[in-house]
Amino acid sequence: MSDERSAMSDAPRHRKSLGQCFLTDRRIADRIVALADLTPQDRVVEIGSGAGILTRILARQAGEVIAIEVDPRWHARLEPEFHAAPHVRLVRGDALDYPFEAIPSPYKVVANLPYYISTPVLFRLLEARARISRMVLMLQREVVDRMVAGPGSKAYGTLSLTVAYAAEVRKAFNVPSACFTPRPAVASAVVILTPRPAPAIAVRDEPTLVNVIRAAFSHRRKILGNALKDGGFAPDAVQRALQAAAIAGTRRGETLTLAEFGRVADALVSAGAGAARIEA
Repeated sequence: MSDERSAMSDAPRHRKSLGQCFLTDRRIADRIVALADLTPQDRVVEIGSGAGILTRILARQAGEVIAIEVDPRWHARLEPEFHAAPHVRLVRGDALDYPFEAIPSPYKVVANLPYYISTPVLFRLLEARARISRMVLMLQREVVDRMVAGPGSKAYGTLSLTVAYAAEVRKAFNVPSACFTPRPAVASAVVILTPRPAPAIAVRDEPTLVNVIRAAFSHRRKILGNALKDGGFAPDAVQRALQAAAIAGTRRGETLTLAEFGRVADALVSAGAGAARIEA
């Protein structure tokens, strides 16, 4: 039994309601932190410190660590260990409402995200991306595959496009379920995101782009023209916009690139059917 697994033997019970599956393999933890490329000048935010396997490594390499944990039992368990480490701040809080935008910039994010909240937390981090220089996240492998998917693949969709718009993304490696306690029922993977200094494409109205993408994938088997109409865009505006963008309305959303979605969104704005005229 590894030291980390031994340390878990007298730890608080895991709460399924919080999706608690803690990494116990030190070699994997070292690989995750290495991807963050930390220096003593770096500020790093950890989401879900749990038993502290990543927190300890981060504390040795970064100049400042902000470790956020929603479970008061695990937060309290780590406090004595880091009491004498002034550069480590243990925060009892929920990543779903934590003010990431208030953290001094720049900072990096390293996290083994609870899988049941991984997508909303990811979107919150992307909203704060101007302050973040790098994210190294462990997620459900299916979510990572969706993040890196390209047009024409089954995994390609709203998440793929949202991430591509805001950041460069690279899948780093898969993580076996045997590396966790308790073992998760799903496969895991680590992904690296580098926020872009400017979006991947320039559009006239970002909310319209978001609504176009959501509409296109709300019913994957519908052709684009029908999907946009069902998404709340006026039929005549859809027809004019698709013609102006030189995009066939018979195509399906999964075949369009981010740039093509941008052309459709801009054409809809020109046609007077921007985001303000539809349901979000």
